[in-house]
Amino acid sequence: MALLTVRDLSLGYESHAILEHLSFEVNAGDYLCVVGENGSGKSTLMRTILGLQRPLGGTIAFGDGLKPNEIGYLPQQTAIQRDFPATVWEIVLSGCQARAGRRAFYNREEKALAAQSLERMGMEGFRKRCYRELSGGQQQRVLLARALCATRKLLLMDEPVSGLDPKVTAEMYGLIEQLSRGGVAIIMISHDIAAATRCATHILHVGHGAFFGTAQAYRLSAMGRRFLAEGGDQP
Repeated sequence: MALLTVRDLSLGYESHAILEHLSFEVNAGDYLCVVGENGSGKSTLMRTILGLQRPLGGTIAFGDGLKPNEIGYLPQQTAIQRDFPATVWEIVLSGCQARAGRRAFYNREEKALAAQSLERMGMEGFRKRCYRELSGGQQQRVLLARALCATRKLLLMDEPVSGLDPKVTAEMYGLIEQLSRGGVAIIMISHDIAAATRCATHILHVGHGAFFGTAQAYRLSAMGRRFLAEGGDQP
C-alpha cells in the first residue's frame, strides 16, 4: 500500500486555485522530486501534505501505518533560523517533540533516536556545538538529523541544497540518496532540474499542465525536454 496517495487535488487560497486535479502516489523508498516554474504551487503542495493548509478539493490519504504527525520536514532556512542560539543536540532532539506529546521531557528511546540520527548524518561529534557556529552544510545535516527523528517513513524537503557550494551540495544529495535506498520515501522540491532527473526515481512537474512518472519517462516527455532545455526553474 502507498505511503501517500493524492487524488484530484486542487490547491490555492480562498477561491483562487493554483493547482487543480493533481494525482500521484509515493511508496516506501521512492525519491520524488517536485519541479516547476516559480509560483507554480510547489511549496503550497508541501504545506498541504503537512496539514498546514487545507486543499480546495480532492483527497490526501496516508497508508502503510503512516500517521500525519510522523512526517519529517526539512524547510528552507531563513537568516534568523541560521543564527539560532541552541546546541546541535537541542536542535536534533526537538525533532522528537511529536513523539513526546505532552511530556515535559524526552525519554531514553527518543534520546537514542536523536543520537542515531546525528550519527547517520556524520554529526555525532558536534552535539555540544552551538548551531549558529556551524557552516551551512553542517547546519543542513543537523536539520536533516532533526527531521529523521520525526519519521522512519516519509521525509519532505524544500530546497535542501539552497545556498550550498557544489562540494557540499553533492554530499547532501548523497545523504538523501542513502536515505531513499534505506527505505525512507523522499519528497523534495528542487530548482536543480538536472540533479533532480539524475537522482530521483520519480518526477512531479506542476504548473502549466502536470506530469507524474519515472525520471526516465520525464526526460523523454515533451514537458521534460522543454524544461531541461530551459534549465529548469531559476531561484
